[in-house]
Amino acid sequence: MNLKIAVLPGDGIGPEISVQGVEVLKSIAKKFGHHFEFEPALVGAAAIDAVGDPFPEETYEICRRNDAVLFSAVGDTRFDNDPQAKVRPEQGLLAMRKKLGLYANIRPVETFDSLIHLSPLRKEVVEGADFVCIRELTGGMYFGRKEEGDDRAFDTNLYTRHEVERILRVAYDYARRRRHHLTVVDKANVLASSRLWRRVAKEMASEYPDVTTDFMYVDNAAMRMIQDPRFFDVMVTENTFGDILTDEGSVISGSMGLLPSASTGESTPVFEPVHGSWPQAKGMNIANPLAQILSAAMLLEYFDLADEGALVRKAVAASLEANVRTGDIQVEGLNPCSTSEVGAWITDYIDNAD
Repeated sequence: MNLKIAVLPGDGIGPEISVQGVEVLKSIAKKFGHHFEFEPALVGAAAIDAVGDPFPEETYEICRRNDAVLFSAVGDTRFDNDPQAKVRPEQGLLAMRKKLGLYANIRPVETFDSLIHLSPLRKEVVEGADFVCIRELTGGMYFGRKEEGDDRAFDTNLYTRHEVERILRVAYDYARRRRHHLTVVDKANVLASSRLWRRVAKEMASEYPDVTTDFMYVDNAAMRMIQDPRFFDVMVTENTFGDILTDEGSVISGSMGLLPSASTGESTPVFEPVHGSWPQAKGMNIANPLAQILSAAMLLEYFDLADEGALVRKAVAASLEANVRTGDIQVEGLNPCSTSEVGAWITDYIDNAD
């Protein structure tokens, strides 16, 4: 297969983990006889410094003309500590989602047997947890009409039937490929927008009789994720709730450095780790690259390269079993590996796999 992949390293630890994801894809291409081309582009603080725009038009065009985007992270403390900043790195991420029409964010949450002890939850609660969060990504308060003043501010949580229907179809399709259980998360007892979500979901449920559909208020869902994460198979929710719940879910496995994600929709899909840019660790070669590498696995699987994605996942699991780990997940008493050492071990495993 021939694939053209835009590479957006971004800020902080982004460039360091980005390299590892690209090298893994290169190893896979060599192993399976594919041809992958990579085209770099600026985003976030790096783009602001270069051209004054966190998502320049040139970057947008590069993303559009490629088959997929491998993205890393945006964010810089210079902007975090300046509440008056009019342009921020995170605006580049929102602009990328909006301009590419990436309305569906898919975040798998799973545990690794060798890392169960790192989860904040007890082993008997978390062992075997494996679910997918489907977050609507281009609607709601993040993109609704806003007003901000000294004495009054508001964000509008607007959704249309079309937006709700299309994200629900993504969620139902995932449920059909998994354990046929979909949980719709809302706040229908308070919010009019949530009542629209619930009405539409109830109407659509009859189209998917093979999927068990249930409904849960967001506060209850947050508690249930901690008390019984194995209850969930696929959950779907709106943008703001999804942002919070997916971050909550990401720590169940023991480290945010372990979980990948995909954003899909009307244009080029984007694959990225769920964690941020960790600017304090920039250039230190200590960041965990596994979420970036597993995002590369999701990229491969998106294009129906199942064996290729499976080999990447097998290599990641093998690295954990061999204790080739960065400091955030290393076994107590063992020396942590660097970002590049973990990446090199995984590419070597792929190169030498039978």
